This record gives sequence, C-alpha cells and structure tokens, in this order.
Amino acid sequence: MDQKIYEGIKNIEKELGNLSSAQKILLATDGSVTTILDVLKGHVNIRTLVQEFKEADKEAASLLDIDEGDTINYRVVVIEGKEPLIYAISMIPVDRLNNEFKEDIIRADIPIGRILRKHNIESRREIKSVSVEDSTPEMAEIFKSNTSMLTRTYNIIHKDQILIWLMETFPCSMFQD
Repeated sequence: MDQKIYEGIKNIEKELGNLSSAQKILLATDGSVTTILDVLKGHVNIRTLVQEFKEADKEAASLLDIDEGDTINYRVVVIEGKEPLIYAISMIPVDRLNNEFKEDIIRADIPIGRILRKHNIESRREIKSVSVEDSTPEMAEIFKSNTSMLTRTYNIIHKDQILIWLMETFPCSMFQD
C-alpha cells in the first residue's frame, strides 16, 4: 500500500478510532469498488443524481490535467444495494473517450468499473487522498445520517493520462465489522 494512503488511514484512526477491515479496503483499494461492494452487500446498482457535460473550470482542469474550458462529463451517483452505500462524483475529459465508452457513461446507471471491464480498458487506479469530511446536507439526506464521512479521491489512469477523476464518500458508521 502506498505510504501516503497508509498514513492517511492512520490519521483517520487517530481521529475516529479503529476502522474496520472493510472500511480500510474501500479506502485503499486500487481495484474496483463495485466488485468489493457486490461481495460485501450483494449486487449493487447506480442511481444517478447529476449527469452533465460542462466546461472544465480551473479546479477540474488541474485535477484532470486538461485545459480550462475543455468539455468534461460530470457525474454524481449513489451506489446502492438495499440501502445507499457510497456517494461518488466523477469527472471525465470527453476528448479521452471513444464513442462506445462515452455512450455507456451517458447511460449513467452503469458503474465505471463495469464500463472499463466491458470495453477491456487497461487502466490503473492511483489513490490521491483518504480523509474524514463533514457530511453535506445532500449526503445527510441520502444516508439518513449526519455522521462524519470517509472520503477518498483517485484517478483512473489509461495510456499514461487521467481518464477519470473520482471522489467516493460513505458514512463512518457503514461497513463496520
């Protein structure tokens, strides 16, 4: 595990107490979160809250290593089984997608990990940060909880470029042993 991620998890545990194995795995995995959730909770689905194409602002351009004003696909989803499990935001530079991949992203309700697998896209995940965040009003409503949230950000890298930037968040009270 990347030393930065290990230290991030240790810092979270100093603040919150010990995390469960499942929480640590969800924060640190460089594999598909969808697959892990399928194993932990049974088959999961995506509920799309926002799906739009927009111009990259300064922050998005910096995160994606693109020019300000380039078109990105901005998507906010809830990954859920019987209950909401993870709140996720993704940003994808449209110019880096082929048409079939773009069509599946636009369909919205397909998890990104499954889209990558469907299109045989060789990629790697590069974890950028793990942290504890305050719940936003939107997240408190989705999860019916106002507890602190465990959050991670990461890039999916394809052909040495950022294909997708993601932020995944879930309540500290979830996935406990």
